[in-house]
Amino acid sequence: MVKLAVLASHEGTTLQALIDACAEDHLHAQLTAVISNNSGSGALRRAAAAGIPAHHISGKTHADEDLAVLAACQHAQADWVLLLGYMKKLGEQTLAAYKGRIINTHPALLPKFGGRGYFGLRVHQAVIAAGERESGATIHLVDYDYDTGPILAQTRVQVLAHDTPETLETRVKTAEQALLVETVAKLNR
Repeated sequence: MVKLAVLASHEGTTLQALIDACAEDHLHAQLTAVISNNSGSGALRRAAAAGIPAHHISGKTHADEDLAVLAACQHAQADWVLLLGYMKKLGEQTLAAYKGRIINTHPALLPKFGGRGYFGLRVHQAVIAAGERESGATIHLVDYDYDTGPILAQTRVQVLAHDTPETLETRVKTAEQALLVETVAKLNR
């Protein structure tokens, strides 16, 4: 069974999709740690409610944030590290230790609408402003830059004529969660 450490900064809805998939026996994985740079994040609350070890690690709590994240992942015996709405760039020590085993989800069809500053509603606003007919979600391996690295999977979502950034975000998020569960399931093979 694959062991996963999750890094998340906000509400943790994508984390919840993994928690639910594991609880319903749709995903044979173990969530061994949840790490957030935001002490008030929903991700930490969701982890605590599910009995998953939760850690607040930020520049305010640890002098060497990168080393603290790495130590937490290693202590959790994580096979893979998942960035699910994590709003910080990983440090070089963690990137090196988990090279080829760090996955990020992104709410667009990379390489379009990716990179620094493209997150949350900003992505969906940009997709609509560009007149795109489709958007979607991407799951990729992480390297040393924002939203780069080999793409593992993508799913497409039609952009509707009446879409707002919020309505598009809702549909993309649903598709992203399903794609993540499918992709993580393949890590066991």
